[in-house]
Amino acid sequence: MTCEEIMTPSPACCRPDQSSVEAAELMLRQDVGLMPVVDGKSSKLVGVITDRDIALKVVAAGRDPRATVVSQVMSSDLACCRPNESIEAVVEMMTRRQIRRVPIVDSAGAIVGIISQADLATRLANPKETGQVVQAISEPSAAGV
Repeated sequence: MTCEEIMTPSPACCRPDQSSVEAAELMLRQDVGLMPVVDGKSSKLVGVITDRDIALKVVAAGRDPRATVVSQVMSSDLACCRPNESIEAVVEMMTRRQIRRVPIVDSAGAIVGIISQADLATRLANPKETGQVVQAISEPSAAGV
């Protein structure tokens, strides 16, 4: 099975110059906790912003949410996969990096989809394998945080 077979295609995205409030409102409308950040011209993935980024790096830090743009608080150390990569590759990346969502990008780096832990849990046919995947992604690494 490949990434393309289980990914959620064409996820909603925001731009680096949008305010953190705009990103949060888009997350609310889309009912997601992670928003890919793309270059407006090419749709190339340049980062991701999460609801946690907004809560900790904006609100808890006492920053003005309307004046704080996405590029100031997004993560740009991205873990991505290609549509033709195997599900095993995504699971291994999620486990190694302790992440619950992986953007799927084409050869030009444009986002084409996203795979979440929930996608794996609901779309893998084997319930035992699904449980093992969720557990592996959720366990803290031996090195700690």
